[in-house]
Amino acid sequence: MFRNDVPITPDLVRQHGLTPDEYERFRGLIGRDPTLTELGIVSAMWNEHCSYKSSRKHLRGLPTSAPWVIQGPGENAGVIDIGDGLACVFKMESHNHPSFIEPYQGAATGVGGILRDVFTMGARPIAALNALRFGSPDHPRTRHLVSGVVAGIGGYGNSFGVPTVGGAVGFHPRYDGNILVNAMAVGLARTDAIFYAAATGVGNPIVYLGSKTGRDGIHGATMASAEFDAESESKRPTVQVGDPFAEKLLLEACLELMASGAVIAIQDMGAAGLTCSAVEMGAKGDLGVELHIDKVPAREEGMTPYEMMLSESQERMLMVLKPGMEAEAEAIFVKWGLDFAVIGHTTDTLRFVIKWHGETVADLPIKELGDEAPLYDRPHRSNVHLPILSAAEVPEPASLTDALKRLVGSPDLASKRWVYEQYDHFILGNTVETPGGDAAIVRVEDGPKGLALTTDVTPRYCEADPVEGGRQAVAEAWRNITAVGGRPLAITDNLNFGNPEKPEVMGQLVGCLTGIGEACRALDFPVVSGNVSLYNETNGVGILPTPTIGGVGVLDDVERRASIGLKREGDALLLIGATDGWLGQSSYLAVIEGREEGAPPPVDLGLERRNGDFVRGLITSGLVDTVHDLSDGGLAVALAEMAMAGGIGAALPEVPVNLPAHAYLFGEDQGRYLVAVDPETATEILYSASSQGIDAGVVGVTGTEHLTLPGGQTISVAELREAHQNWFPAYMASQPAGAAA
Repeated sequence: MFRNDVPITPDLVRQHGLTPDEYERFRGLIGRDPTLTELGIVSAMWNEHCSYKSSRKHLRGLPTSAPWVIQGPGENAGVIDIGDGLACVFKMESHNHPSFIEPYQGAATGVGGILRDVFTMGARPIAALNALRFGSPDHPRTRHLVSGVVAGIGGYGNSFGVPTVGGAVGFHPRYDGNILVNAMAVGLARTDAIFYAAATGVGNPIVYLGSKTGRDGIHGATMASAEFDAESESKRPTVQVGDPFAEKLLLEACLELMASGAVIAIQDMGAAGLTCSAVEMGAKGDLGVELHIDKVPAREEGMTPYEMMLSESQERMLMVLKPGMEAEAEAIFVKWGLDFAVIGHTTDTLRFVIKWHGETVADLPIKELGDEAPLYDRPHRSNVHLPILSAAEVPEPASLTDALKRLVGSPDLASKRWVYEQYDHFILGNTVETPGGDAAIVRVEDGPKGLALTTDVTPRYCEADPVEGGRQAVAEAWRNITAVGGRPLAITDNLNFGNPEKPEVMGQLVGCLTGIGEACRALDFPVVSGNVSLYNETNGVGILPTPTIGGVGVLDDVERRASIGLKREGDALLLIGATDGWLGQSSYLAVIEGREEGAPPPVDLGLERRNGDFVRGLITSGLVDTVHDLSDGGLAVALAEMAMAGGIGAALPEVPVNLPAHAYLFGEDQGRYLVAVDPETATEILYSASSQGIDAGVVGVTGTEHLTLPGGQTISVAELREAHQNWFPAYMASQPAGAAA
């Protein structure tokens, strides 16, 4: 027998993730002690994952508008106008804690959730991306987590039928106890057929759609708002279980129902399930909501109102329908083999009323559940800026070619083919550029237009200098889109940080947001959606600050694009952008010297824009088809990647600047691109660059089967490729230390 009147003790409040002050705030708001169901509802609405109580104040400083932005943050996904009556709908979200506890289902349901966010807006998903961070390769759990997460992403995305076209994978000991799984989805819709969450009209039916409700995922959002500890494994029941085939049916049913004209408002049941979706629909529309949850389709016996309201079972939607269209809507969902139930209606009371077999088990002010959520201005301490590390403070390697081989075969820079070959990146038939380059390209419908897509962040930069790291994450996404010929339009962000109650962690968040905002404004690259994931800590050890940026750009003609592979022998190699040999926080310093020191490279946003606009112009004019941006590992790693992708060698015969060879080759100065082009065209390009005040010069030539570095040191492209491609499969096939053979 369900008891809704259990005594609300301090221990029960603590178990629901509320502080004593927050509980007293809630009691004052409703003027009495809450029922158990009401306590569960407020715990869901006021946790960090749903209320953004530590970050809302600082998120307000991000630029979110532009002439092409149709919908910015605050809806299920962001929407931008890409011309010809079409809109691109996209968002990125985290599923970090569930993926650490149960990697397959955690990652799978992360993909499922972000796909729903996109098709809830009326868009058909056309691409998925991800950004993954794991602990040290030597940690005993890392292989297990990599294997499960990759299988979960592939299992859900492949079965649902959306191509996974891009992403990033990195390793660092700071993720040993808290991995990151950030999933991004991109869809297309007509600009005049976007659907929103705000309910309208009094007395309109509220319908439950999709799969049945079970006990999986209860308190999932609360778990995502807390640190891990030694008891984390006990949280396995809070991880949802996904069904990609049910989600595919849900997609088709929702799009068919939307086309019928029956839908007034729609909301995905994601974090906090029925609670959050119903409250958001009502509050956004300045309406009340009354739900009769004994009518909710359940797959388990004896579920209580408390469990119904907090379940995070997957593949579910909530809609407000036009009156009189219930039968037509039900027929569509029955045809697709999905549950359909009218479970309530909108009211003019501004109350959130939950009834269970006629008994009122919750009666709360609906807008205050969101508007009166705690908002903290947490103390934050700026990180101490690290000193600039000169090239003289970093030893030269005994062999430049050996250093290059070690870099391209290191965990972060090695080929991720083992990962992305488990994803179907050709399904739907519109993938133009597959994983492995600067940005993926997906054709828009029948073309010629395409979308350029990427996910980027350099956590070590963010740790060393959060403001500079935030700038660089945005600039890197902008550069990757530019390098394939795309015009960057907007970003989604996934802000992964540790415990915001620690001033130094809050300082990282504030600093990164400052840098992100500056870069977005300077590059005209607004934020249209995103997610904040805090408390990524285990036993007091936090992750590296990781504000992942998902970038979207447009190509007017996918035939006018560039890729990284060298295509011809005898091409001149042009370096666009100035080289100062910046080795602080570089991959060279970490991999070759085993040091993470110094300030990260500064980002000159004005130069980023000028250099990028220049390179994009070369691509769109048809002058250039081979481009790679310079990032981790600098010039030498970029050239090695181009050579391995194209199967053609190249020579960098000398160091044309006053720098040691290792600083010139491996420095990570920002705003740079390496271009391969016919020598006659190179002369024209250099003249144009000079006339615009852009730093550019010939640094080498393509040809042979080897890479030749300054001083005449040579290594074959085949040897580099072997080191580059073999690390990941060899690592995943090997036994962890101490494991049985």
